Amino acid sequence: MKRAFTDQLGRTISVDFPPQRIISLVPSQTELLAHLGLDEETVGITRFCVHPEAWFRNKGRVGGTKQLNLDAIGALQPGLLIGNKEENDKQQIEGLAEKYPVWLSDVKTLEDALDMIRGIGVLTNRSQQAELLFGQIRESFDTLAEEMAGKRRRRVAYFIWRKPYYVAGGDTFINDMLQRAGFENVFGHKSRYPEISLEELAEARPEAILLSSEPYPFKDQHRKEFQRACPITTLKMVDGECFSWYGSRLLLSVGYFRKVRHALTEAYRTL
Repeated sequence: MKRAFTDQLGRTISVDFPPQRIISLVPSQTELLAHLGLDEETVGITRFCVHPEAWFRNKGRVGGTKQLNLDAIGALQPGLLIGNKEENDKQQIEGLAEKYPVWLSDVKTLEDALDMIRGIGVLTNRSQQAELLFGQIRESFDTLAEEMAGKRRRRVAYFIWRKPYYVAGGDTFINDMLQRAGFENVFGHKSRYPEISLEELAEARPEAILLSSEPYPFKDQHRKEFQRACPITTLKMVDGECFSWYGSRLLLSVGYFRKVRHALTEAYRTL
């Protein structure tokens, strides 16, 4: 039976319902599909879809999020593709949409993420499971908001890439997560993911520099270049999945944010 669905870009697609042979084009949404119990229905994922591990090992691969393998997608004969406006290439998505139903998310805030979870739940005939997840995530972030009320926000810079250096600016999901975690983004006035210099970093005077594990895998050996620019600023390696994945990974985010705040507080005490 055909059913019409509207995605987060306002596009309407027609899908054989309930959908079979689903391909996920986004890691965080792949993990969400697994959480919703769509193991049999999901036939393809990207090479960056590392969770759950069993899917990463056994599901069909369709290239990277920005460089999809169109032949591999065609060979899997998808009944539905689930992607994202930012993470996937617009031209490739438009080409795929001429052949297959493609549902796209557009996530910049927690509210967008919760709306996406509900939307995919309805789309995949997993509304009950999605509503349960929705409530769990909402409750955890509401509790965090109560904890953060009235507390001072430490100024941070959140790096996602090096040479050139890119940070999370405003109008991003990471920025929303930073705010909810109790931080102030020193580059929140800039749009999206701006390139900055270490001189600009020093001028912004963050109290802490957060080096993400993805998309660039920052390691301890990268500390020195930031320490030269900001010798008295605290450096913290952080789990990028907890700050940037907007599916079921959000169940882990609030607990992780508490750990990061505690670690930074302890670091300040030793200065």
